Amino acid sequence: MITVINSSNEQEFWDSRYEAHETGWDIGGPSTPIKAYIDQLNDKSISILIPGAGNAYEAAYLYENGFFNVTVLDISNYPIENFKKNYPQFPENQLIVKNFFEFEGQFDLILEQTFFCSFVPSIENRTLYAKKIAELLKPKGKLVGLWFDFPKTDDMIKRPFGGSLEEYISYFEPYFSILTFEKSYNSIKPRSGNELFGIFQKI
Repeated sequence: MITVINSSNEQEFWDSRYEAHETGWDIGGPSTPIKAYIDQLNDKSISILIPGAGNAYEAAYLYENGFFNVTVLDISNYPIENFKKNYPQFPENQLIVKNFFEFEGQFDLILEQTFFCSFVPSIENRTLYAKKIAELLKPKGKLVGLWFDFPKTDDMIKRPFGGSLEEYISYFEPYFSILTFEKSYNSIKPRSGNELFGIFQKI
C-alpha cells in the first residue's frame, strides 16, 4: 500500500507551511551544487523540469542565464504565485500547480532539490518517484540534484526525510546509469556533509 504521494493531504500540508511562513528548507537562492552544474551547461535550448520547486530559485537562475525552456512544478499554489510576482517575465504557462505523480511531459533534464525528501519515505513512494522521473525524461535524459545523506528514521511526520547512498541507488538502478553519486563537496554550510550530489542518465 502506498502511504502518501502528494495527495490532497499533502497539498494541504504544504499550503499550511507557506501560510505560516514555516519554510525552513528555503535557502533564499539557488543551491550551490546545482548552480555549479547549470554553469557548465552549454545547450540552452534543453527542456528542464524542476518538480516540487518551491520558490524555484534554480528556475530563476536558469531563466536569467538564457535557459527559457524551464518548467516549474509544485503541488502548492503559494510558491507559484510568489514566483509570478517576483519574476513576472517568466512564461506563466511554464508554471504548473499539479501533483508530480500525475504530471505528464518529456524533458531533457530534471533538477532535484529537496523534493525527494519531502514526501513520506516508504519503499513504494520512493520506487514510484524513480519510475516517474524516468517516464518524464527523454531517452538519455538526465536527473541531476541533491539527496540528503542522513539516517532515515521511523518518524513519518518530521521532514525532511533522509536516506543513504545505497538505498537511493536501489531505487535508481533499474532506470538509470549512475554517472556520479557522491558526497557533495560544495554544499551550503548548514548542509555540508549531509548531501549527496548525483547525475543519473536514463537507460
